[in-house]
Amino acid sequence: MHHQDSTCHDSTPGKPTDTATSRYCDVFVVGGGPGGSTLSTLLARKGHDVVMVEKEHHPRFHIGESLLPANLELFETLGVAEEIAEIGIDKWGAEFVSPHHDHVQPYNFAEAWDKSMPKAYEVERAEFDRILFRNAERNGARTFEGNRVVDIDFHEEERRDPADRPYHATVTTEDEQGQRVDWHTAFVADATGRDTFLAQRHGWKRRNPKHNSAAVFGHFRDAKRNPGKTEGNITLFWFDHGWFWFIPLKNGVTSVGMVTWPYHMKSRKGRSLEQFLFDNIETVPELERRLADASLVRDVQATGNFSYSADRSHGERFILVGDAFAFIDPVFSSGVMLAMQGGVFGAEAIDTVLREPAQAKQALNRYDRQVRHGPREFSWFIYRITKPVMRNLFMGPRNIFRVQEALISLLAADIYRGTPIWRSIRILKGIYYLSSLGQCRRAFADWRAHRRKVRPLTPESDLRQ
Repeated sequence: MHHQDSTCHDSTPGKPTDTATSRYCDVFVVGGGPGGSTLSTLLARKGHDVVMVEKEHHPRFHIGESLLPANLELFETLGVAEEIAEIGIDKWGAEFVSPHHDHVQPYNFAEAWDKSMPKAYEVERAEFDRILFRNAERNGARTFEGNRVVDIDFHEEERRDPADRPYHATVTTEDEQGQRVDWHTAFVADATGRDTFLAQRHGWKRRNPKHNSAAVFGHFRDAKRNPGKTEGNITLFWFDHGWFWFIPLKNGVTSVGMVTWPYHMKSRKGRSLEQFLFDNIETVPELERRLADASLVRDVQATGNFSYSADRSHGERFILVGDAFAFIDPVFSSGVMLAMQGGVFGAEAIDTVLREPAQAKQALNRYDRQVRHGPREFSWFIYRITKPVMRNLFMGPRNIFRVQEALISLLAADIYRGTPIWRSIRILKGIYYLSSLGQCRRAFADWRAHRRKVRPLTPESDLRQ
């Protein structure tokens, strides 16, 4: 519910009502994407007074349309499974296409270690994010759109508002008319995505120097898709300067994007983003074939896809959720799942902090371990995905010691439920290292070349030119 005057009246029985001079909530959530909406929904269900602000208005465009099987259980938990199924196209797996191999290598989620999560969806993010945001409203969170946070002031000691309610932070918001409001809150959750509000402001954000890339993407109508059941599967195309994604959406549009390194972005030399994208598509024969009769339906855009993480995931009265804490290359479509799972973990931690203060430190340390686990496990593979040894392993998988099943489970994001994949994942890593040792001269040359490729663009505004 968007309140044009930024005045929010909560009619829930037993909760104090805000006045023009006193705004209060138990938890203030900054950002209305998948992480913030998941967190807000679950905290509101637990009986906490939650305010969530979003700087834009839903629906709003966002990239990152490919979901993972692990998301589906979260949809059931949130009560949005049917709504998401309605807007999504079934994604039964992923396939990889290499310029150095003469076959397409599929990975079907049904062949994972645990066979109970055989599919996911590809979705338009504008509709997907809108569904999650409205669901938080239905579950009791107070929501504001077109409001941005301009300041967060954490207080060293507990304070009391005019209604004698305890608070530990003051959050200042500004609406589209320039009206500012101070909110007193007991806890803050930063779910601002790649805006990284707290990490940016406090100098906690650290780029990963080993993985530095950019994405150029467009949306096409009438692209050639796979037949039948596999129509919605995502395809990854390797090429000399990175990789492409090909994501079919339910509305007949297909999302196509190129992820590449700074050195290649510099080679644009005055070409428009559209021409640059098309010129690179022409270097990938199978992708060019699929797009031969396709036409753009939206202007080509670019974004810095720079991997980073914050030095800290939490403090005594705040947490960072999803991309506000860490962002990794989207090659495995992990972003939405990691943000939503972070929302689940965050709701558990914040509930403990507010209800059982003696357990607060333990709960927040557990949250830290949980939100570091996913990026760490995905990153090992992501940072090697363009290397020849890893490409060969992906294009010629073997299930010795169940390593292929374990890898598919990782691709499905089945990494939190206790599925016993980790011994096989360690074996797979060992196979990679042994294979690299057997090609040590080539591996060393590739390492040196990669260091040159990932040097940052200067300035980053080159992406927008």
